[in-house]
Amino acid sequence: MATAISATLKTPKPDVPFLWEGRDKRGQRVKGNTMAPDETAVRAELRRQGIAPLRIRRKRDSLKGGKVNAADIAVFARQLATMLIAGIPMVQSFEIVASGVDKPSLRNLILAIKTDVESGTSLHEALAKHPLYFDDLFVNLVRAGEQAGALDTLLDKIATYKEKSEATKKKVKKALFYPAAVLIVAAIVTTVLMIFVIPEFQKLFKGFGANLPAFTMFVIHISNAVRHQGILIAIGLGIAAWVFVYFKKRSRKMREVLDRMSLKIPIIGPILNKAAISRYARTLSTMFAAGVPLVEALESIAGATGNIIYENAVLKMRDEVATGQRLQRAMETQGIFPNMVVQMIAVGEEAGSLDEMAGKVAVFYEAEVDNAVDAMSSLLEPLIMVILGVIVGGLVIAMYLPIFQLGNVVH
Repeated sequence: MATAISATLKTPKPDVPFLWEGRDKRGQRVKGNTMAPDETAVRAELRRQGIAPLRIRRKRDSLKGGKVNAADIAVFARQLATMLIAGIPMVQSFEIVASGVDKPSLRNLILAIKTDVESGTSLHEALAKHPLYFDDLFVNLVRAGEQAGALDTLLDKIATYKEKSEATKKKVKKALFYPAAVLIVAAIVTTVLMIFVIPEFQKLFKGFGANLPAFTMFVIHISNAVRHQGILIAIGLGIAAWVFVYFKKRSRKMREVLDRMSLKIPIIGPILNKAAISRYARTLSTMFAAGVPLVEALESIAGATGNIIYENAVLKMRDEVATGQRLQRAMETQGIFPNMVVQMIAVGEEAGSLDEMAGKVAVFYEAEVDNAVDAMSSLLEPLIMVILGVIVGGLVIAMYLPIFQLGNVVH
């Protein structure tokens, strides 16, 4: 009896992709792919269609599939919102979205959520089982949509929020990619010069019989260190980088120090500040429009700012708002929000349109981030060229200084 009950309550297997080959009623060879929980289900479905299965195998890429990232979740939210707005039932919407997904890991995630929903679990509870992909903000908004009977509208807002957040992140990453790539190339070129070129000059200088300039000797000593202890240096740098990343992920205090320092970096700091404010305002607008209570909303907003300094400030604001303080006053006491933002939030509170005013703040600061990133890109390009010129030019000068001195002695 207990076995029968446990079998009844057993969660159905999620569908996975299978490739199959077989012969139809006319004896012609046919092949295709289908979604099913196991090979037995595939055989049964093929026989129902009048196809004699010859070969069935699971698509191996479905076991790997790559990592599901935030951009994938944004696309999923938009597709699901579109399906629900069109009036398609939720379970069928999941099937349609999953069938159009190329990344197996994302497909399996969607099908796992579909299975939970089919078994009677609410959507927000099904999403909450995957916290790695759906944060508290996402889950809370979906829960608010289910409770208000406006899930399609809320999913549309979530999709818009995710798309704008990802667009801002991509803008910042794009601006930082070019200088990072150039510096990596510069490091490679410098290493090649240190290992292969400078030793040749060193052999040449041994025949001079004169003291070399201090700058040249400095570069030669670095070259010798790179050639003889290069592996140890690389291992040391690798270990240092690993330790840094390890403690950065696990130490909140370290992340707080790094986030505080990053906000003070010239050029980059103002962009990070504006990006955090835009995320704060966009999340506040989305949560408040969904009807989520302000105190509960601020808890989710804190994690969405992307910076621990702002996260701590929002959590303190939540505590103040919970005691009856106005949001505007709570923001003022933190001292990290520009006066314009505080005043617009105050107007929104007084007029009963906090979501609308927060949305306007978000639009303004998203545009500010775009402009600042473009300006930074224009400024960094010549700066990177100067750095490259100093590094490579310095090495060239160091190697030719003895030759110039020898020429002066000859004259």
